[in-house]
Amino acid sequence: MTTSTPVRSAQIKMSSFIFLYFFTWSSSFGLYALWLSQKVGLDSITIGSVFAINGVFAVILKPVYGYIMDKTGMSKWLLYFVCIVSALMAPFFVTVYQPLLLSHTTAGIIIGALYLSLGWYAGVAASESYADRFSRLYGLEFGRIRMWGSLGWAMAASVSGLLFNFTPLANFLVSSTTSVLMLLVLISLKIGEEQLRNNNVISANKIVFADVLTLLKNRKFWMFSLYVAGVAWMMFVAEQQFPRYFVSFFATKEQGNAWYGYLSTVQSGTEFVMMMFIPLLVNHYGAKRGLLLCGCVVGARLIASGLTTDPVIISLIKPLYGIEIALLLISVFKYIAEHFHKKINATMYLLGYQAMIYVGSIVVAPPAGYLYDKIGFEHTYLIMGCCALVFTLISAFTLSRCQSKRDESRSFSPALDAVPVEPAKH
Repeated sequence: MTTSTPVRSAQIKMSSFIFLYFFTWSSSFGLYALWLSQKVGLDSITIGSVFAINGVFAVILKPVYGYIMDKTGMSKWLLYFVCIVSALMAPFFVTVYQPLLLSHTTAGIIIGALYLSLGWYAGVAASESYADRFSRLYGLEFGRIRMWGSLGWAMAASVSGLLFNFTPLANFLVSSTTSVLMLLVLISLKIGEEQLRNNNVISANKIVFADVLTLLKNRKFWMFSLYVAGVAWMMFVAEQQFPRYFVSFFATKEQGNAWYGYLSTVQSGTEFVMMMFIPLLVNHYGAKRGLLLCGCVVGARLIASGLTTDPVIISLIKPLYGIEIALLLISVFKYIAEHFHKKINATMYLLGYQAMIYVGSIVVAPPAGYLYDKIGFEHTYLIMGCCALVFTLISAFTLSRCQSKRDESRSFSPALDAVPVEPAKH
């Protein structure tokens, strides 16, 4: 009993941190595209450019965050910094970001991209990577920690649309307030000495830059990145301006905003439930099959979104995104842990997955914004959905096989199939 109490306490605090982090950013960032279009007044092409520049900064900062995490192990200093950046959300958006977007648009886009990358784009990746590492240290499933983030996003989304209709300032003030609570919870979190001494998660030999170069030369890195480019790019880029498409199904923008908030709550609730059960599915069938299943769901959802003209159908489609997120995150972390050395675990996640996602914002978001205006959301989503299905088929042959309880008789050792990372000479 004496050993279980500290473990339980640490789990509760880690879960609370993830809950508050996602609550903080859902309160404001969940309606970011609507804020840019309705409150700032930017058009589709400019909004696409905003997401593209955001992607540039995310691609730069995510690998930096990953390298720092692999270098510092379970140190929390990077997460402290993320908390402080998040706490500045209200003053930044109100006194810096919006005025600059209105008066000096280019400068506003660049400064906003830096801030959002430090606090959200790279910050959420660092938080999830830390939670994954924490889970494996304590012998827990990552999904059982990450699901509280889904709940936090859902709870904030349930009221964020109403607050947004009243004034976006209320959203930003809520975010800054919960960031302070998040920081206090993180300060109180202590990792057990026993877990730090006896584990197969944190490498004794810390990462050096030569290890990153070794990773970039590995075929598995690029085959995994191909999957991200074909499936995750379509999934996340389509979601960036999906609120604008969704709102168009309703009689007024205010009604659409409110319903989008409600259904974001349902979506995050779906994600919360799936985070509990998806690990069982992925453990049974293997991480590779989990990734392929995710690709099929993404393709089907986007195609269905392009075909429907009914607000009820689009409302039923919206929560499927929660299933995709759960499938993708659980499968990605398990795939990386199985095929890449623990020394580069965070770097692989933030470079090979997270940074690669935002390369998609640079490459795909501007043309997608152009297509939204020229051929409409419906036809654009049909194209993106077909792309996701094609790349899912390709990935069935290019992704490496994974362990599964379904076929335990197969002789397979993840250690033999992991990326060889020789200790680099200093």
